[in-house]
Amino acid sequence: MAIFFSYKTPSISNRISNKNNIKKWIIYIIEKEFKKSVGDINFYFTDDSEILEINKKYLDHNYYTDIITFNYCTENSISGDIVISVDTVKSNAKDYNVTFENELHRVIVHGILHLLGFDDSTEKQTKEIREKENWALKIFYSKWN
Repeated sequence: MAIFFSYKTPSISNRISNKNNIKKWIIYIIEKEFKKSVGDINFYFTDDSEILEINKKYLDHNYYTDIITFNYCTENSISGDIVISVDTVKSNAKDYNVTFENELHRVIVHGILHLLGFDDSTEKQTKEIREKENWALKIFYSKWN
């Protein structure tokens, strides 16, 4: 079991704070709330140009996005690669009038929720995943912030 953070550049690494608390939060959500085990979860923080290339190469999508989740879960073990564009997180934070950290935490848990089986392909699913994001953010800010 391991949660890893890697970065395209050191400047991106410097933008991500509270890494240990984020790891504790992810483990809490997966183990305590969803009763699953944590496998290997890799977060890769990059920029818009690279996430666009990943989106084209692996998903055949020609657009920017804040997050791409690759699910390698088994029945009870949550594992995957989560690619996050720090550029898009930053612009979304501005658009939604929230802090960069708040939007980053939302995107991180969004990826975890995808690994846990939540989808956002329909309006109903999007509403459900947003409610779970808000629930998870309340947990983070009450325990680790």
